[in-house]
Amino acid sequence: MEPRFGRVITAMITPFDADGALDLDGAVELARWLVDQGNDGLVLAGTTGESPTLTHDEQIALVEAVSGAVDCHVIAGAGSNDTAAAVELTARCTEAGADAILTVTPYYNRPSQLGLLHHFTAVAGATDLPVMLYDIPPRSGRKIDDTTVLQLIDDVDNVVAVKDAAGDVAGTARLAAAVPDGFEIYSGEDALTLAMLAVGAVGVVSVASHWATPETVVMMDAFFSGDVALATETNKRLVESWDFESGDLKPNPLPTKAMLKVLGLPGGDCRPPMGPEPEGLQDLARQVLAGLGRT
Repeated sequence: MEPRFGRVITAMITPFDADGALDLDGAVELARWLVDQGNDGLVLAGTTGESPTLTHDEQIALVEAVSGAVDCHVIAGAGSNDTAAAVELTARCTEAGADAILTVTPYYNRPSQLGLLHHFTAVAGATDLPVMLYDIPPRSGRKIDDTTVLQLIDDVDNVVAVKDAAGDVAGTARLAAAVPDGFEIYSGEDALTLAMLAVGAVGVVSVASHWATPETVVMMDAFFSGDVALATETNKRLVESWDFESGDLKPNPLPTKAMLKVLGLPGGDCRPPMGPEPEGLQDLARQVLAGLGRT
């Protein structure tokens, strides 16, 4: 059975113009291109979309523009480390036309598991849309415990999925064994996607799919049709993309924005404090494309 949001979802960058202002026309152009490439859904204003540097008004404008322009699942990043702000933004994204909400673990203030339970319950209560939790302890500083996820599933009808970027495949396996049918786990780490599919994930919220959607679709189709050999071979072809997409000297989304410049697609530069594009990054992007057989 096809998962509710599809199998390949791009965590889309947010395009900016030469002055650093939000580029809504560029966002629509990029979103349509990504759908044409084979994406089932798009996450807007997530980590890759530079949500920490977007105002709430910009996030709403982004959701309104893209949701009205594409025929795919539009999942609005609406998280915050302030519960009241996350509730307000979730309600506004719902009104703006999103199909679902992505809500990240509150970052920096590192609440208790009981605090997380109350936070996510409040956020989900602000919308009638399906809600995908976003578990990314390397950035948030706090893991969502399995017991908290299971309690949310029991208590909150519209908490239906998790983007798992914890980087722990064994932990994903334990969660997959514990959740009821219908709750869906998405890989939030491209390099671990195939391994996570093997233990129960249904798809990926990807960064590399900005340029490697066709290969990601092939890997998904092969795995779920039982052709593990083809899935494994395709996975090998994508390793260079994962090495490219982030790193200490070129954190996400700097590489993706460099790649989009090479591809002639909207993106622009990252807003501070991500820093300027490192020298040679576009040359690396060309090497990645060449490795995938593109020029």
